[in-house]
Amino acid sequence: MDILDEAKLKMGKSTESLESNLATLRTGRANAALLENLYCDYYGDKMLVTQIAAIKVPEPKQLLIIPYDQGDIKTIVAAINSSDIGINPIVDGKQIRLTLPPLTEDRRKQLAKKAKTYGEEAKVAIRNIRRDLMDAIKKDESYTEDTKKKEEADLQKITDESIKKVDAIVKEKENEILSI
Repeated sequence: MDILDEAKLKMGKSTESLESNLATLRTGRANAALLENLYCDYYGDKMLVTQIAAIKVPEPKQLLIIPYDQGDIKTIVAAINSSDIGINPIVDGKQIRLTLPPLTEDRRKQLAKKAKTYGEEAKVAIRNIRRDLMDAIKKDESYTEDTKKKEEADLQKITDESIKKVDAIVKEKENEILSI
């Protein structure tokens, strides 16, 4: 695999990771991704809530969690209570309802700040990939001086494009969070 293809692949994975992290941030409407990284105690093991329950969005401000096994309701409720989601679960027979309260302006600003943090982490990862691949280009004896300069310039272009994409993704998420 050529170095530029490797750069595109790795930087693309960093962008995908950013998008999955941003999906877990709460916006004004209910989204099943809110529970994607939520682990609960499942017979002594840590399991994702999404693996032991179905998650539905019956209304724009509500999530419905339907455990596959009714005995798991207590562990799911405990996991939600101990998480930083900030929503009180309501046990409704054989299911759990999460009603999302409207976000306060302070909470919106906190979430926007967290989105920026995720964006900065993605940019750092992209820059680290660039640095590692630049070192690989410099160490490769099969390249001529001109070829090395061209590869480095192309790698920088790919890096700049990836960082612009990260900025655009974060900006879009910030707008989504801050809009009422």
